[in-house]
Amino acid sequence: MHSRNLIRVARGEEAADLVLKNCRVVNTLAGVIEEADIAVLGDTIAGVGSYSNGRQIVDLKNSYVAPGLINGHTHIESSMLHPARYAEAVIPRGTLTVITDLHEIANVCGIEGVKFCMRWGRRLPLDMKFMAPSCVPATPLETSGANFSAEDIRALFLEPDVIGLGEVMNYPGVLVGTPDVLDKIAAAAGRPVDGHAPGVRGHDLDAYIAAGIMSDHECTTYEEAREKLCKGMHIMIREGSSEKNLEALLPLVTDLTYPRCLFVVDDRSAADLDAEGDIDHVVRKAIQLGLDPIRAIQLATINPARYFRLHDRGSISPGKRADLVTLHDLSDFSIDKVFYCGKMVAEEGVPLFQLPSSDTGLTDTVRTKSFDSAALSMADDGNEFPLIELIPGQIVTKKRYIRPAISEGCVVPDTERDILKLVVVERHSRTGNIGKGLVTGFGLKKGAIASSVAHDSHNLIAVGTSDDDILGALNALIEMQGGLVVFADGKIQAALPLPVAGLMSPAPLHEVLLQMRSVQAETHLLGALPQAPFALLSFLALPVIPELRLTDLGVVDVTEFRIISHT
Repeated sequence: MHSRNLIRVARGEEAADLVLKNCRVVNTLAGVIEEADIAVLGDTIAGVGSYSNGRQIVDLKNSYVAPGLINGHTHIESSMLHPARYAEAVIPRGTLTVITDLHEIANVCGIEGVKFCMRWGRRLPLDMKFMAPSCVPATPLETSGANFSAEDIRALFLEPDVIGLGEVMNYPGVLVGTPDVLDKIAAAAGRPVDGHAPGVRGHDLDAYIAAGIMSDHECTTYEEAREKLCKGMHIMIREGSSEKNLEALLPLVTDLTYPRCLFVVDDRSAADLDAEGDIDHVVRKAIQLGLDPIRAIQLATINPARYFRLHDRGSISPGKRADLVTLHDLSDFSIDKVFYCGKMVAEEGVPLFQLPSSDTGLTDTVRTKSFDSAALSMADDGNEFPLIELIPGQIVTKKRYIRPAISEGCVVPDTERDILKLVVVERHSRTGNIGKGLVTGFGLKKGAIASSVAHDSHNLIAVGTSDDDILGALNALIEMQGGLVVFADGKIQAALPLPVAGLMSPAPLHEVLLQMRSVQAETHLLGALPQAPFALLSFLALPVIPELRLTDLGVVDVTEFRIISHT
């Protein structure tokens, strides 16, 4: 019946539920702007042309209309917002489809965490599609809260909204043919398989792609991205909170290559979602950098739709979902009205939908064995010590060796040289594991900052200028069951509680933003810190990004894929 009615509406023989009059339609299929009306029946576009018979008629007065934006790769947990609050942040920005890899919450809570987000996704005017997390844990070089087998992946594929395999971060495991890694890729046969291969080139790249990997979002240089694209990968051009690759990679997008490129954010904080936006920010910045506006919109709509085989969206054409955004000016790409499945859900940045109440499930997940400051000490063995060096604007690090400062036979921070102590505490099984290392590039002059957001196993991580400050920050995290903490002068200076899996807050967006701004402000009073210190801190425990990382098991040389210091 619906298809018959749709045909009659498309032919002008029946009234549409909604007619958008006087539109400048961004045609992502032809790459042109067309003057037309849009007729909608239910959740579907019936026709694009001349229409006037509608139960509701909205005159857009020559506003541009584009397809709803698609965020092709993100981890919604990195926003630190409960799924309902995440929707509140991104829908007014025009994001109506989110492809999310839930490996953050999966590494903490397993299948229960994934299904928690799935349940919420079905209750919101935001189409959440899920990539089955492939790396739970990411590597054997850390302690995670769960373990997904190939059978678990197959079980997830029975869920209708699970559309592919999440980023295969264990690229060393792929290259050496680790059976369980290859089994997970095989389980995804016929579906998109996302990659994660920072710096992988040459024959290693050939092997990685030959194993079945289809995309990559970790390119930081044009040369790396071009090699991957030429060898068959789809290139996800990332512009997140701490990983900003758009400017370097935008020259890759040409009339010949653009169909294999798409925009993503990967990880984006609530503060950045509020201040700048989501995928709309990437589109806007690309336009400012000189990319044609229609081309930029294609990279955020039709291109991800095709890669992820979501054939019902990505263009404004008959039979597609009525996910639409309106804009007065393409150059500044400021979203006005947002329609989800034919219903207006936001206008001028304000949500028009009623949020379900945020439940507080998945709490009480920070479980550590008790420890004191003595457990944080690092004995001096007389040798040089590995140093993790931050690279401004990137999440990759450099490996250095230094002779550290010594006091009473122990390695200690040296603020004069900007050498700080980094600590990771296991939080899932009370093992008592504590990894200790040194880092440079944070610029702390006093105090410590700590977080339960530490990709991907999300053990507790802290960086500080003394063991007492680090211990104070970690104890505060444990007491509030996860979050972000700024600790100095013997007390908590600011905190953002994240009681849902130690990753997300159920509080309203404005409350989370107030707490986050307080944390950011107090953090920057501790020294000359990078722009997004907590985002950078969160990646220092991820042993799949070169060159050095720290897990609860010790300092990891990612290139060699081994622990080089158990101190």
